Amino acid sequence: MIWYPYAQMKTLAPPIKISSAKGVHLYTEDGHDLIDSVSSWWSVIHGYSHPEINEAIKEQVDNFSHVMLGGLTHEPVEKLSKKLEEWLPGDLDYCFFSDSGSVAVEVALKMALQFNTNRNSPRRTILALEHAYHGDTFKAMEVGDDEDYHFAFGKSNEKKQGVIHIPTEIPALEKAFSEYGDTLTCFIVEPLLQGAGGMRMYDISFLRRARELCDKYDVLLIFDEVATGFGRTGNRFVADLVLPDILVLGKALTGGYIGHAATIANRRVWEGFYSDDPTHALMHGPTFMGNALACTVALKSIELFEKGDYLTIIRKIEALAHRELDGFTSPEISDIRIMGGCICIEVRDGKYLEGFRQFAFEHGVFSRPFLKYMYTMPPYVISEEELLKIISTMKSWFMR
Repeated sequence: MIWYPYAQMKTLAPPIKISSAKGVHLYTEDGHDLIDSVSSWWSVIHGYSHPEINEAIKEQVDNFSHVMLGGLTHEPVEKLSKKLEEWLPGDLDYCFFSDSGSVAVEVALKMALQFNTNRNSPRRTILALEHAYHGDTFKAMEVGDDEDYHFAFGKSNEKKQGVIHIPTEIPALEKAFSEYGDTLTCFIVEPLLQGAGGMRMYDISFLRRARELCDKYDVLLIFDEVATGFGRTGNRFVADLVLPDILVLGKALTGGYIGHAATIANRRVWEGFYSDDPTHALMHGPTFMGNALACTVALKSIELFEKGDYLTIIRKIEALAHRELDGFTSPEISDIRIMGGCICIEVRDGKYLEGFRQFAFEHGVFSRPFLKYMYTMPPYVISEEELLKIISTMKSWFMR
């Protein structure tokens, strides 16, 4: 029996069974052709069954699929680490690999906490955003701020202990640092775009001020770019605009082929662990960190991103979305938000979206709205015709 995610199994509708996929299309076992409007949770940026990625993974599997990084190393992980060191901004040079975005966030928080432990600092408080979502493992849930995902904590405020949540407003940011700055170990954010918290978008000025305050109060700034990285906000990485101390990558890192993630630290954080004292080592080691197949796919994914001029493509996606949705209204709509490769229609009451998933299916689109949010984060290889079909399906729901 499969236990499916984010669903009450007793009332779960039968999942759509996929037999094959190519480009932006999912082909069902019973003969339906669906455009994937959500890129398999925002990861399949190059589309499905990409010939170059397929070939790269076949080559690697003929050599070996995986060896542990404990006491061993291999060429794909060395090449990926070197590529990220060269490719990422500033001195984000030190790569710790894991097998999912949630675990990579755990590693980032553990780094920040132990960074202060190693220098005999009592700092333990974490600053995070309201409506934050950083994954479903326990420390990631603690810094998250959405009880729709985190029933495991019950109805108490226990998850708030040691974590302060603030809105994406500069006065609230300044107030938090004024009150708690000397106790903060880190400030973790989804930069510019808060995904699972409702596709909420905010201004870069907030992050610039956060960087200034983190420098002033000696606080590590963590960017969770698991969802926002690789162009989703219209920027290659938001870290290109404001430089964090620790950067977390996942999802599109491997083009949606294999679970893999990276927590990348700057030199200052690295040096906080580099010591003759064995207790200063980062005692963490996911079994499949640096998996050879995943590293090979990640290298090919980065290559495709570079040579495909994806940022120009994403600007075209954004422009088309504005052309089709600017001025579009309905009594049920409370807001329409567009940023880079993310398009969101927020409704006033989530009950209005009941039935939309089936409606989209009948119109040849796979969609997965949640709460009050109808959205698309399409693969970047989508054609204008295919994107128009997604957007017209979304609009048609309000014009029935």
